[in-house]
Amino acid sequence: MTIRYPNGKVYRQPSHSKATTSKFANVNFGDRGMSLEQEINDSNTYYLENDIAVIHKKPTPIQIVKVDYPRRSAAVIREAYFKQASTTDYNGVYRGKYLDFEAKETKSKTAFPLKNFHAHQIQHMRQCLHQGGICFVVIRFATLGRLFLLTATDLFGYWDQQAAGGRKSIPLTVIERLATELHYHINPRIPYLSAVDNLIDESSSNHKGEHYGRK
Repeated sequence: MTIRYPNGKVYRQPSHSKATTSKFANVNFGDRGMSLEQEINDSNTYYLENDIAVIHKKPTPIQIVKVDYPRRSAAVIREAYFKQASTTDYNGVYRGKYLDFEAKETKSKTAFPLKNFHAHQIQHMRQCLHQGGICFVVIRFATLGRLFLLTATDLFGYWDQQAAGGRKSIPLTVIERLATELHYHINPRIPYLSAVDNLIDESSSNHKGEHYGRK
């Protein structure tokens, strides 16, 4: 079956090499051929199987354009196109909170290009935040083997500045200051919920402060 992107380019399934196990934590598996998406999927499987969180990757919509019917009881898809995703990559529930986030990577060593995000994804995260959700992006600098969790609010600041002639990327130095750096482990491979714990705790503290400040 041939699957194409919206621009017509043929999709080719990436090959993932198997990472060898180690008895040590904080092992960097980022340069062993596994995509960031697969690493997060593996982490989500660990969280689910250990009753920690329920988080899944949203399926990518596909438009079927060519189908063969070799038998009346069977259909074979011969050609299809990926539709542009309408929201973000992942969502789920953790500690009673709704999580919604994107996973992106770049080969740049100095900055993360904002063109990796789409306007509809930014709008979706804004809407989720408005409803009390926890929104963020997991960013990987592939060449450097470094991972960060950046809140959606911090992302919005740079995204909005583009319209006023601002930068079209977020410098690594800024990400180092604003984001939480994540480190590879064995299980889960990317323990990003440890950083989410801090976001939830900060959110709870802010709400308590608002409550106590009322007369």
